[in-house]
Amino acid sequence: MGLGLNMCIRRLFQATHLQWAWRAACRHQGAWRWTHSGGGTYRAVIFDMGGVLIPSPGRVAAEWEAQNHIPSGTILKALVSGGENGIWMKFMRGEITTEDFLQEFGKLCSEISKISVPVDSFFSLLTNKQVAKQFPVMTEAITQIRAKGLQTAVLSNNFYLPSGKSFLPLDRKQFDVVVESCLEGVCKPDPRIYKLCLERLSLQPSESILLDDLGSNLKAAANLGIHTIKVNDPETAVKELETLLGFTLRKAIPNTRPVRKTMEIPKDSLKNYLKGLLRPQTTGPLELLQFDHGQSNPTYYIRLADHQLVLRKKPPGKLLPSAHAVEREFRVMKALANAGVPVPKVLGLCEDSGVIGTPFYLMEYCPGVIYKDSSLPGLEPSQRRAIYTAMNRVLCKIHSVDLKAVGLEDYGKHGDYIPRQVQTWIKQYRASETSTIPVMESLIEWLPLHLPRQQKTTVVHGDFRLDNLLFHPEKAEVLAVLDWELSTLGDPLADVAFSCLAHYLPSSFPIMPGLKDYDFAQLGIPTAEEYFRMYCQHMGIPPIENWNFYMAFSFFRVAAILQGVYRRSLTGQASSATAEQSGKLTEFMSNLAWDFAVKEGFRVFKEMPATKPSGRSYHTRAGPQSLLSTPGARSYIPFTESSPAHTSKGALVFSPEGLSPTVRELYQRLKRFMEQHVYPAEPELQSHQASAERWTPSPLVEELKEKAKAEGLWNLFLPLETDPEKKYGAGLTNVEYTHLCELMGMSLYAPEIFNCSAPDTGNMELLVRYGTEEQKARWLIPLLEGKARSCFAMTEPQVASSDATNIESSIREEDGFYVVNGHKWWISGILDPRCQLCVFMGKTDPNAPRHQQQSMLLVPMDTPGIKIIRPLTVYGLEDAPGGHGEVLFEQVRVPKENMVLGPGRGFEIAQGRLGPGRIHHCMRLIGFSERALALMKARVKSRVAFGKPLVEQGTLLADIAQSRVEIEQARLLVLKAAHLMDVAGNKAAALDIAMIKMVAPSMAYRVTDRAIQAFGAAGLSSDYPLAQFFAWARALRFADGPDEVHRAAVAKMELKHRI
Repeated sequence: MGLGLNMCIRRLFQATHLQWAWRAACRHQGAWRWTHSGGGTYRAVIFDMGGVLIPSPGRVAAEWEAQNHIPSGTILKALVSGGENGIWMKFMRGEITTEDFLQEFGKLCSEISKISVPVDSFFSLLTNKQVAKQFPVMTEAITQIRAKGLQTAVLSNNFYLPSGKSFLPLDRKQFDVVVESCLEGVCKPDPRIYKLCLERLSLQPSESILLDDLGSNLKAAANLGIHTIKVNDPETAVKELETLLGFTLRKAIPNTRPVRKTMEIPKDSLKNYLKGLLRPQTTGPLELLQFDHGQSNPTYYIRLADHQLVLRKKPPGKLLPSAHAVEREFRVMKALANAGVPVPKVLGLCEDSGVIGTPFYLMEYCPGVIYKDSSLPGLEPSQRRAIYTAMNRVLCKIHSVDLKAVGLEDYGKHGDYIPRQVQTWIKQYRASETSTIPVMESLIEWLPLHLPRQQKTTVVHGDFRLDNLLFHPEKAEVLAVLDWELSTLGDPLADVAFSCLAHYLPSSFPIMPGLKDYDFAQLGIPTAEEYFRMYCQHMGIPPIENWNFYMAFSFFRVAAILQGVYRRSLTGQASSATAEQSGKLTEFMSNLAWDFAVKEGFRVFKEMPATKPSGRSYHTRAGPQSLLSTPGARSYIPFTESSPAHTSKGALVFSPEGLSPTVRELYQRLKRFMEQHVYPAEPELQSHQASAERWTPSPLVEELKEKAKAEGLWNLFLPLETDPEKKYGAGLTNVEYTHLCELMGMSLYAPEIFNCSAPDTGNMELLVRYGTEEQKARWLIPLLEGKARSCFAMTEPQVASSDATNIESSIREEDGFYVVNGHKWWISGILDPRCQLCVFMGKTDPNAPRHQQQSMLLVPMDTPGIKIIRPLTVYGLEDAPGGHGEVLFEQVRVPKENMVLGPGRGFEIAQGRLGPGRIHHCMRLIGFSERALALMKARVKSRVAFGKPLVEQGTLLADIAQSRVEIEQARLLVLKAAHLMDVAGNKAAALDIAMIKMVAPSMAYRVTDRAIQAFGAAGLSSDYPLAQFFAWARALRFADGPDEVHRAAVAKMELKHRI
């Protein structure tokens, strides 16, 4: 892999290549090369692998650390630790197994970073086929070298995979000789491995060239007489190799391809036109290529004699009104060049469709770098920040142009830009619509109702983003702003918002790799908020408040553009080979737009005057009839009036795909949030739980709660039957919530993040069902807002509390108060400093009928007489910060108005509360069983024992099959119980609730136990969530009633029904 001693840390993090989009022969940075006294004709080229043919471990590590919130440099420090005798060097010499390496390497990384580091995840990424993919520029170079009769070799420091095979993700047919360190037992920079490679090539050192990314490896080779090239990025290295070999190794123009058949233009006619434009030097053949980018107006590279040009034309066929106006592009670029805005020099405009079929214009071919990856891999944090600052400044320059001075006063209408743009893109979308997208329909209704005030009128680019800028190859300077097709006069803030799109897109987004997965501070890239403030400072204007509207509109516009590209792809008119993908992306973009629409609703709400708590709606619709425009309303979940109705209350939906469009969209948004925020946060949250600060709430959880609330993923749990007006929650049926709750159950931390965790959910539902308006105002509202936590005090150490009638704690009336005395334990959440309410169950009348002796009382946690004796542990787990407390209540005086429903109603309330609570536990158990099985499957695919992978061991295959069957069975029973709760009520579903509470914990216990067994001792550690899963699966066989009680209940009902 090319990692030896004395490696240069910074070089490991260099970019693999730069995107040279406009000129092949641009001036390159000088490459550092070790020299030697040899010379002569070269007969072979030797390639290192990591950092030369595929991404280096350093680069992969840097990006993985940023995405997983691991301290920067942790992996690299561990790689170099120990020198020749370090764990990494031993691994590459084949001296230790993969299992031993990962175990020792994990310990080392954890010692360095002071947190648990999931090195298995890094190793999986490093060896992933999609990541370890050969650079195209190197593939082309090897092809050309071999075509000229030279030999090629790969000389790699590599290692064994768990399968027993060596890690060499290359086509071996490309090479005459392959030398692998793990097979030979020797690594670079040991001279023996170079000599071995030369022997197999049958060459002298001076007859070969070595490409490597590490100076220590190159120095050892140069000492032997091998010519060397240091690889900082593959593009530059190939250029230097071309110089040494004396022939081309790559396409003349990067990012181009032969012209697609549907995009061909008549060369002869074009050449005649160019002779008239460029004469007299227009002799020789005309070379014509098409740029890979450009899905709207086809863009071509032209070489004729000494001229290198770029041609932009309208696409063929019937076009949408006013779209693809190349004439406007030509005009604005010509005008802005005179104002000092960096643009390519335009040469001519041809509006005669008879020349090449559609109007076009020509400009000079410019040298420079286009950064297509917004994360700017390979650059230092300071360089990244400089790039984004330069981008920001050039946008300010565009927005500062004097319209009259450059002759652009009539380039567009003045005023009402946003209203016109909204209507324009609605029309464009309608003209290219191929099917109904519910979220787009919602946006089409929402946007016109939330228009911002007009800002000043400037030139707006309309598509201003990083990959439409051409940068100087050696400094942070914008040489040219490209692609002016959507330019006009309008609101400059639309450009600013559009330039921040990448901040909210995932790194895997196919058209524009985004930044959402990254740590901005670690990368050195300003956040969207910082970028906007930077713009306001440069322009000398105050920040605006309705930023979310501009983001919503920007994503809506992109969705409309993508729909147009997709529509044209169906008729063969789109200019990009990947245009057909855009159909799937339209809905993705519209969902992001809707997220910002919801955030704008929150902002509007916060500016409204407060009203009585009883008048608030904690779940409203956000469409045109939305209460977002009505004082006192709040939206936590975005549903629109135009959206299709919920799944029928009587529908039993077996999979998320069967949910209504609205709920399915909510499910997908929840899934994205889990993947992008919750799973990556788990190591830090686990570390917090084990720290001295564990009894204080994690700041990260609080941060994620705010994000979840802002994204409308909040208070999802209240069922439709409890809250038919959707005043407090999402208005989901129990069946709908089952699918979402399962998703949240995949992480032990997730339910709290979405305000859907026990015991708060049960207490909130209790207050919604049975609380007075005053009780709701005091307790329900803070719980719904996530500003307070609560606990439920029922279980007692002196009696078998599985029988609620055994409760001994007393509640007696005295002087207008209730006085509480009792000893409780296993009170979940009571140690949380945010816990403000205890729902207390005790006896008010021991002489009343057995099920009318108990009452429920709302006890404020700051009431004198509440003494927490100790926190209890579950298999040693404290479950901080909420914990499970043993508590004494001694002469605790509570106002009489805190009684729930009335004296003697406690047992009735408890049954009503526990029914939904039981099924919620079971829903979450299905989720973490799925995750345990997923971890198990990944583990057995990557481990080898007794000479073959674990996945081939029969007993483990049987375990996987058994777990899958048990999960599916339990899920169906949970769904059936939820369905009965929806159609017949909680009481009628009592049998099914008892059955699932009896089945789900035991199932989860067994599935998790099998997964732990597959992991070996690692499954018992805190490196994986399995140990916690196992503990809680076991504990839930007691919570809300032990298995024996539910078995008895099921048996009694079964006998009653059958006899």
